Amino acid sequence: MKKTAIIPLRKNSKGIPGKNKKKMLGRPLFSWALTAAIFSELDEIYIFTDDEEIINYVKKEYFWSPKVKALLRNDDNASDTASTESVLLEFAESVQYDFDILCLLQATSPMTAVEDINAALNEIIVNKKTAALTVVNTHRFTWNSDGTPQNYDVFKRPRRQDFEGLLIENGAVYTTTKEAFLSSQNRVSGSIGLVKMPEESLVEIDSLSDWEIVESLLADRQKKKKVHQRIEYLVLDVDGVFTDGCVYYDDKGEMAKKFDMRDGMGLEIIRQNQVEVIVMTSENSELVGQRMKKLQIKHTFLGVKDKFSFLTQFLLDRNSSFGAVAYVGDDVNDLANICSVGWSFTPSDATEIVKANADYVLTNASGDGAIRETCEILLKYNKRYEGL
Repeated sequence: MKKTAIIPLRKNSKGIPGKNKKKMLGRPLFSWALTAAIFSELDEIYIFTDDEEIINYVKKEYFWSPKVKALLRNDDNASDTASTESVLLEFAESVQYDFDILCLLQATSPMTAVEDINAALNEIIVNKKTAALTVVNTHRFTWNSDGTPQNYDVFKRPRRQDFEGLLIENGAVYTTTKEAFLSSQNRVSGSIGLVKMPEESLVEIDSLSDWEIVESLLADRQKKKKVHQRIEYLVLDVDGVFTDGCVYYDDKGEMAKKFDMRDGMGLEIIRQNQVEVIVMTSENSELVGQRMKKLQIKHTFLGVKDKFSFLTQFLLDRNSSFGAVAYVGDDVNDLANICSVGWSFTPSDATEIVKANADYVLTNASGDGAIRETCEILLKYNKRYEGL
């Protein structure tokens, strides 16, 4: 049974310009739903957009996942007036209806988790529904415009714990069988299953204030999932961690970066204590490659924009988890990992938003002993953990 997902994206957004590409916790908004989809039971995921910049980004950034594909949608069907159903129909025709289950994921629902997608798929596969959608159980009292209550008796106001509340569609995940979709030409029809998601997933991103609320909720969610255990991997950014963040150029391009030799010794010591060192940077620098080769760091990944997805796959391949990782980063593109790993560190001169979210703000600055300090802290932590 082939399970295919579509994440429709439009180039233009009136409420928040460039919303789909805007950084949510350091990652493009659409990448949150996409990452959940990659690690779910879906067989393939299509980014369906009229934005060629997004298509190029997806093809370059998610090369490591054979599930991910990008497809250009019709400009006429990417207008403000186009319905989601018309987009689904265009997509279905574009892939020649080569699916058994069609899953619609919304980029504006970054709280969507792997478990939510799998649960919606199982409503069809296991519970034999023809469609499913995600909902939120809210205990709000609702009213009609004429001043009459919709869901309770004002003279018998129930206590929250005794009130079933209402199930509200949150617009995150929709699934349908191909047969039901072809028959109804609608995202859900027939026998419909419901999948409950947390109440915070109900917040819609229509304004910058909504954006700030969701970003804060997302950061809190990642932090709540933290697990403390022995650290097996030390993951490092480069510019602003290994270096002072400065790059020296001449007329031929990048000329020099400054590295602290004491950091190199710290990394040698920590490797001797069975902590594997990984370097992950969004820059594609030959100088960085040369320095990491000199430091004998075999796991050096250059040009990684979505560090969270990449690290998730790296750990999955090694049957490990974020709890086994210590991470050092200094800027917004490190935020998702900073909020998710077992222990996160940031140099004393990092950006304020990273310092506000890291577990530990180092006393040393970037390129000036920050990595050495991290190594010494981790050695002590692992010894204490192993002594428990």
